[in-house]
Amino acid sequence: MAREWELKRLIVDIGQRIWQRGYVAANDGNISVRLNDKELLTSPTGVSKGFMTTEMIIKVDNEGKVISGNSKYRPSSEVKMHLEVYKERPDIKSVVHAHPPFCTSFAVAGIPLDKCVLPEAIIIIGSVPLAKYGLPSTMEIPDSIRPYIKTSDAMLLENHGALSFGSDLINAYYKMETLEHTAKIVWNAIQLGNVNVLPEGERDRLMTLREKFNLPGAVTMCDPTPMSIGKKSSPQSSTGPSSSNKGVSDETIREITKRVIEKLNS
Repeated sequence: MAREWELKRLIVDIGQRIWQRGYVAANDGNISVRLNDKELLTSPTGVSKGFMTTEMIIKVDNEGKVISGNSKYRPSSEVKMHLEVYKERPDIKSVVHAHPPFCTSFAVAGIPLDKCVLPEAIIIIGSVPLAKYGLPSTMEIPDSIRPYIKTSDAMLLENHGALSFGSDLINAYYKMETLEHTAKIVWNAIQLGNVNVLPEGERDRLMTLREKFNLPGAVTMCDPTPMSIGKKSSPQSSTGPSSSNKGVSDETIREITKRVIEKLNS
């Protein structure tokens, strides 16, 4: 019982951390910890992660049915996503779901964080896949993440957010921190005009260090090929009306703008 209370306290603490860091807004996000093979603790739905208390934490079974907890609160409908992770990975003891701004920006843009950029990220989370969009609270999300659960401890959820899991709650939370930190640095590098991707040989040396440190969890090796940072061309760019604008000079655009303004003011 003492261990259960300590885990509830830790869920509250991690909830405050992800809220303070801006990884969630309003009532976003959810956290769970596996107690044993049949039970887990989970954060409640409809409550800001920055304002949780231990009395709000709910115990559920492997089907998501409530075992015990304050009757005022219900488990998140997204607990299905957590249960899928536990089902596929017996080694996982905790799952964290949040909407960190930089991670979610990549998820919205449809760009996985799979390049070999930072040594720490290569070792800790490796190539981070992008799971296809699924309707929140339905089995679409568990279905979308299933292909990646056994080979990665962190992933982006298309047009949604991010998911991380680990050998305990602190481990799962740290992976979320590493994921958002990496996403922010890659984003900043893109704004500077270049992302220097580490070569295959350096990636392999870093993966050797991971084995040496005997780190828990699963990672997929990152991609050492160069990262293209150009804007994606739209379907219209080569065949639509916009293609005819390629030869229009700035002077012509200024003249057209001037005439339009004059017409509006006449």
